[in-house]
Amino acid sequence: MKRPISFEIEKRGAGLARAGVLKTPHGEIKTPAFTPVATKASLKGIAPSQFKELGVQGIISNTYHLFLSPGEKLIEQAGGIHKFMNFDGPIMTDSGGFQVFSLGVGFGKKVSKFSSEEMFDFVNPTDGFTKSNIAPVVFDEEFSTSHGKLAIVDDEGVSFTSHIDGSFHRFTPERSIEIQHALGADIIYTFDECTSPTADHEYQKEAMDRTHAWAKRSLAAHRQDPAKDASQGIYGITQGGRFEDLRIESAKALADMDFDGYGIGGSFSKQDILGILEVVDNELPEGKPRHLLGIGEPEDIFIGAAAGIDTFDCVVPTRKGRTGCFYTHAGQIIIRNAEFKEDFSPIDPDCDCFVCTRFTRAYIHHLFRTNEMLGPILGSAHNIHFLTKLTANIREAILNKRLGAFRDEFFGTYQI
Repeated sequence: MKRPISFEIEKRGAGLARAGVLKTPHGEIKTPAFTPVATKASLKGIAPSQFKELGVQGIISNTYHLFLSPGEKLIEQAGGIHKFMNFDGPIMTDSGGFQVFSLGVGFGKKVSKFSSEEMFDFVNPTDGFTKSNIAPVVFDEEFSTSHGKLAIVDDEGVSFTSHIDGSFHRFTPERSIEIQHALGADIIYTFDECTSPTADHEYQKEAMDRTHAWAKRSLAAHRQDPAKDASQGIYGITQGGRFEDLRIESAKALADMDFDGYGIGGSFSKQDILGILEVVDNELPEGKPRHLLGIGEPEDIFIGAAAGIDTFDCVVPTRKGRTGCFYTHAGQIIIRNAEFKEDFSPIDPDCDCFVCTRFTRAYIHHLFRTNEMLGPILGSAHNIHFLTKLTANIREAILNKRLGAFRDEFFGTYQI
């Protein structure tokens, strides 16, 4: 049977880098590509009609949040997520696995994909960047009696209460697939357990084994529905934390299950990410697409593309944009700062997005200072375009066999 998604490698670059085309029922994604996070079937403040102008080829939405509101049945009644949000391009939905982590281990701790000593979360325009702290796995009495703060994992699935109204729910691999079938995305993901980056080897091994068992159950649930199997691709998710032996074991186990593509999940340190990605991608089938879940700032995209990653997603660019942190080719700027009050230059002179070609730093500074809603919208739009354009340029560099040179040129001016 012809699979609903396919992947063609157009050219290989140095090492594991490659440029390709990911074909889905709702169109193609030229890779490497940045796929912005539309958590609730929405890129905050950005209309789907603007996606193409911003370089957006595809998006990823959140199964957990759409399950809670408006519910997968309503979206199914609307004709699926594409019709519901009026976007006819490729859409992915995650499995809800990361919410196991964020509601349990990381609840109230400003969860990130990076380990605590390296996590900075832009929380508001006045406080700047604040360190986060993530504890090891937490299953205590406080969680078991607190509405909206419960996520208890067992071998069958996860039980949790809604952060919205405290209602009780349970996800299993089969239930996650059922929800994603109703949502109707082009690419869905297996249910997994995303652990804390500080979890020790013993727990990472336990969680990885559970993730592999859930992957088999997710795949079986998907393949047993011929209509959905013919219209939606399914990705398996590798885990293993920061441990190379577990990452290799996980990649081999997932590769043997014959998914349509693969997600690299879990949490990382910036120092670990390159080595881990190379280890994982060396074990995964070369001819199938690979997606790096939840990580996608400029430096991460270069690292991932060099290690053979095809698509990326990350909430940080729009989160930063909404709080006034803008990417530029010289590095990130905080537009609220007083230095921009009388600056009539564009946010980034080297950017051709509609934000940079139509508005000045002084005007956008004014918007943020007076709490006008247009400011966060422009911030999100610019940062999305910055990353979609960057990944498009990385793709061109791979096609022209000059990825290393382009990386050096970019970081010659971009200050991290």
